Amino acid sequence: MSRRTPALIAAAVLLPLALTACSSSSDGDAATGDKASATGEGFPYTVKNCGVTTTYKAPPKRVVTMNQHVTEIMLELGLKKSLVGTAYLDDKVLPKYAKDYASVPVLAKEYPSYEQVLAANPDFVYGGYGSAFTAGDGRGREAFKKSGIETRLNTESCTKGDQPMDTLYEEIREVGRTFGISDRAEAWIKQAKADNAATAKKLADIKPVSVFVYDSGDKTAFTAGGEGIGNELIERAGGTNVFADLDKPFGDASWENVVDRKPEVIVIYDYGATTVEQKKKRLLDDPALADVPAIKNKRFAVMPLSDAVLGVRVPAAVDKLAAQLHPEAVKAATTP
Repeated sequence: MSRRTPALIAAAVLLPLALTACSSSSDGDAATGDKASATGEGFPYTVKNCGVTTTYKAPPKRVVTMNQHVTEIMLELGLKKSLVGTAYLDDKVLPKYAKDYASVPVLAKEYPSYEQVLAANPDFVYGGYGSAFTAGDGRGREAFKKSGIETRLNTESCTKGDQPMDTLYEEIREVGRTFGISDRAEAWIKQAKADNAATAKKLADIKPVSVFVYDSGDKTAFTAGGEGIGNELIERAGGTNVFADLDKPFGDASWENVVDRKPEVIVIYDYGATTVEQKKKRLLDDPALADVPAIKNKRFAVMPLSDAVLGVRVPAAVDKLAAQLHPEAVKAATTP
């Protein structure tokens, strides 16, 4: 939880996308990617990422990833052979990534120390949340730079006031450019846009339902705000986030506000030691919530936390959530 407190933001896993161009390269670099890497095509490449400007003269060769959703981005783009270390899962990687993930050394269950990262001899470190590069823990981006190691931070941690799905596309595009595999990145983006369009078509005539996300919390509710991909995911799935006015991806809300905003559905984020059933019991047993429509009607939806962060699971996660928020409409749209 500490990585997603108001000062730091958190976690992830992924969902399968039928991406032939990307998935077929999971056991090695595609020919086009090899050519770009070998010839230096597209380099030097300069990119500004979360306030840090970097010029790459060639693709990174030895990469450490910290946080699950960025690890899955690398695997989805067929970059397994570039990985020399990884860290910090929130849940299991998707079955489609399991074999490739198993081949990558795990440096630490949570965040590795600076020394553990250096021991893997990387030339690039890719972090999922701002907490991956906490200077106080010795892992600041400047510290890595002084050691000759370039870094990238997933842009959900530093982008405000945008359209998060577009930010996801740009994240994939910039990673593809960095590794000289723009063709794979653009293939993924094309398929993701098609998947999102297919889900939107299913929901063309539905009335949105109001949604409260319950991540965790007792005295207050830790929930999804209006700035992150989680909020756009809800909207694209046919919902309205009752805390969309919270100007951050995650934040605390009072239970009084939960009651006042009368959500019709509660989306539970599934991760960590507290089970979905334990979270449901906490909500159902709270007398203060008895008049909330979602509690009265026991309307819950469930999402793995890793579906709700800026990673390659998002398009499929939108479709899965839509099926929970609007089961009849989705069923009718998919029945021949």
